[in-house]
Amino acid sequence: MTEIAEKSGVSLATVSLVLRDKPGVGAETRERVMQVARDLGYFPKNANGLPALPITNVGVILKEEPHLIPQANRFYSHVVAGIEVACRRRNLNLFYATMTVDANSYPLELPRILLEENTAEGFLLLGAFLSEPLRQVVARHSVPMILVDAYAVEDVYDAVVSDNVKGAYEAVTYLIRRGHRHIAFVGSHPDASYPSIRERQCGYRQALADAQIAESYCANCHIIDTAEIAQATTALIEAHPHITAIFAANDETAITVMETLRSLGRQIPDDISVVGYDDIDLASRVSPRLTTMQVDKAEMGRMAVQLLINRVQYPESGLVRVMLPPRLLERDSVRTIQA
Repeated sequence: MTEIAEKSGVSLATVSLVLRDKPGVGAETRERVMQVARDLGYFPKNANGLPALPITNVGVILKEEPHLIPQANRFYSHVVAGIEVACRRRNLNLFYATMTVDANSYPLELPRILLEENTAEGFLLLGAFLSEPLRQVVARHSVPMILVDAYAVEDVYDAVVSDNVKGAYEAVTYLIRRGHRHIAFVGSHPDASYPSIRERQCGYRQALADAQIAESYCANCHIIDTAEIAQATTALIEAHPHITAIFAANDETAITVMETLRSLGRQIPDDISVVGYDDIDLASRVSPRLTTMQVDKAEMGRMAVQLLINRVQYPESGLVRVMLPPRLLERDSVRTIQA
């Protein structure tokens, strides 16, 4: 109530009257207070004094990669933190489940939270590909699901994603502006890459094409397999020693690339520049500090909760796909090549 009062420029007493639907407040002021309340995610209380929320229980399904416990995931832990803040602010209950996935983020098993009835009134799926078996289970529940950095074959789900094409385009264009012409992409995989990685590869190729650079170099590897990344990077440098910059599919791939380059006797950025994507915590702690595209991961989580509430309130509304634009963070892993 204090937050609503501050943002709408009225007293706490006025806010109380509006939220309890009591007389004594002008129509214009009442609407302003209600709009601020809606924008902040607060809902007026009903006659019993309980929050009149359109949803009470939220299920969060987080992918579990074979090599990493979900809580330690350097990307999705921040997304989950954003979800927790948004739910706490709205007095929503959270139910967590993990779902084991393969190297391409396809589910290997179905979480129990989806197999039980009436667990939650809506679900948030983080980082996984919504396969057909999983889609059928979700459909049986008849409750909404929001995709958070997640994808499905059918475009029938609200989603929050990074603008991967634009972000990759900006990253590669930045390298081109710094004088680089032989730029590689590490992290692609023919016909198997996760959609966000394919989108980043698309942005990479588009940036080269727009700069009229014909040569492209792609090192194929699964981004969750450090050994595979190292092998692909080694093969890339041995085949194309004239490469001066590498754009990696994500920061963890970029960090493995940097380690591999050092093992090959290459200095960063003196010999080869490296740019990542995501801005995980380690990006600013490695040496040299990694230049990367920053994704607002906590905002992904907060926005997903808002989309879920909106979908429960307005089930017939059109699909919403929120694309958060990443921003370039210049650090120390890129050098300028003089013409």
